[in-house]
Amino acid sequence: MHYEYRSRQELFGWPLLHVAPGIDPRTGRPRVAKGIIAVGNVAIGLVAVGSVAVGGLALGGVGLGLFAFGGVAAGGLAAGGVVLALYLAAGGVALSTMYAIGGLALAPHAISGLGADPEFMRLIARWWPGIHDIFPE
Repeated sequence: MHYEYRSRQELFGWPLLHVAPGIDPRTGRPRVAKGIIAVGNVAIGLVAVGSVAVGGLALGGVGLGLFAFGGVAAGGLAAGGVVLALYLAAGGVALSTMYAIGGLALAPHAISGLGADPEFMRLIARWWPGIHDIFPE
């Protein structure tokens, strides 16, 4: 039996911490954790952790957020197995509007098992001089 916890402290009407794992016995559906920090099978919050996580920082099997991490991740900056990002995507399959790193990376600037983009390599080399040892031009 899983028990739900919701903190009494609130911010903008949301509990600071809401932990809601398992199935709601009244409805037979997964509980949804909603809070500033949300933890559960389905989690929605500023920091969300769960099988499905939606939030500013989302960690889960499916992560959707500004910063998203998961098996499938979508966000501004995202990392995972299959990734869709607005700015930076890193994963097995990475798709981004700007930068992508992965086995199959699709973006204007991409580092991929299929080949590296020279412009992106020069940009990264400013902060990581040893990148050329790993991904020679």
